[in-house]
Amino acid sequence: MNSRNQGWAAAVMVAATGVLAVLTVWSTASTDGTRDLLALDIAVAVVSCAAAPVLLWRPVGGALGLGLLAAVSPAATPAATAGALQVARVRRFPLAAAVAGIGIAAHAVQGAWRLNAGISLGWWLVLIVVAYGALAGWGALVQARRALIDSLHERARRAEAEQGRRVAEARMLERTRMAREMHDVLAHRLSLLATYAGALEYRPDAPPEKLAQAAGVVRTGVHQALEELREVIGVLRDEERDAGDRPQPVLADVPRLVEESRDAGTPVTLRDEVAEPGALPPAAGRAAYRVVQEGLTNARKHAAGLPVEVTLLGRPGARLEIDVRNPLPPDGVPALVPGSGTGLVGLTERVRLAGGRLDHEAASGEFRLRARLPWPA
Repeated sequence: MNSRNQGWAAAVMVAATGVLAVLTVWSTASTDGTRDLLALDIAVAVVSCAAAPVLLWRPVGGALGLGLLAAVSPAATPAATAGALQVARVRRFPLAAAVAGIGIAAHAVQGAWRLNAGISLGWWLVLIVVAYGALAGWGALVQARRALIDSLHERARRAEAEQGRRVAEARMLERTRMAREMHDVLAHRLSLLATYAGALEYRPDAPPEKLAQAAGVVRTGVHQALEELREVIGVLRDEERDAGDRPQPVLADVPRLVEESRDAGTPVTLRDEVAEPGALPPAAGRAAYRVVQEGLTNARKHAAGLPVEVTLLGRPGARLEIDVRNPLPPDGVPALVPGSGTGLVGLTERVRLAGGRLDHEAASGEFRLRARLPWPA
C-alpha cells in the first residue's frame, strides 16, 4: 500500500471509529448511573480515535493498546474490535486468536464493573466471545482468500513464463532443424560443384561446348548455394521466421536427386521397389531422402567417379529399407571435398527421431549406408 492509499485508509478509520465512539458515548451517557463517567468516556473516545491509524502500521501493538482501553470504557470498543479484525487480516491465526482473547478479557473486565442494566454478565460474555470469534474468522478468511488470489496470480505468471519458454525453445528447435536441413542441402550442392570444377581442371582439352556447359552448371550451383546459405543465416538470425515455409523433399524426390548425381558424372544405379511412396509419412519420407542424399554426397567426396548403388524397398504395413553402397577409393586418394565428420551423426539422430535405425560400415572393399524406417499401414 502506497503512502497516498495509507493516508486515505487512516482517514477512513479515524472517521469510522470516531462516529462509532460518539454513538457509544451517547448511548452510555443516556443510561442511568453512568453520567458521572462521561468525562472518562470522552477522553477514551478521543484517545482511541487518535490511536486508530496506528493499526495500519503496527496492528498488534495498536490492537493490544486499544483492548486495554476497552477495559476502562466502552468508548474504545469500536477501535478495539477494528484492531482485532486488522490483526486477523494481516497476521497468522494463532497471533490473531491471542489478540482476540485479550480483547475478550478486557471486555469481561468492562462488563464486570460497567455492565449494561439490560443484559446479564453471562450473556454479555457470550456476545463478546461470538463477536471476537467472528472477527478472527472473518479476518482469517480474508487472509486466506488473498493468499489464494496471490497464488493464482503467481501460477498464471509462471504458466505464462513457461509458455513463453516453450515457444522460444520450440522456435529454436525448429530453426536448428531448418539449419540442419540446409546444411545437408549445401553439402550436396557443394559436392556437385566440386565434381564439375574437377572436370574443368582435369579436362582442359574437352570440347568448348562441354566446358561452357560445366562452367554454366558451376555458376548456377554457386548462385543456388549462396541463396541457400543466406536462407540458413536468415533462419538462425530471425526470431519470428516460420521455418516450415520451405517445402521439404520426400521419398518421391529421390529419382531427381539421383539424376543430379548422374549429371555430375557419378554413375548411380537406382533400384526402386517401393509400393505407394506417397503413402509414406512425411517425417519418414524426409529422413529417407536425406539418407540417400548423404550417401551420394559422401560417395562424391570420398570416392569420386566410382559407381554407387541405391536400393529402396518397402510397402505400407511393413517398413522402408534404404541401402546406399559404393566401392572404397584406392589408398592414398584424397577426398574431393573435406568432410566435417558430423553428417552421419546428424543423419543418425534424424533417422532415430523418425523411429528408425541407421547403420554404416566400411567392409569387403565397399562403404555401405543402411537405414530402416517404420511404415505403418
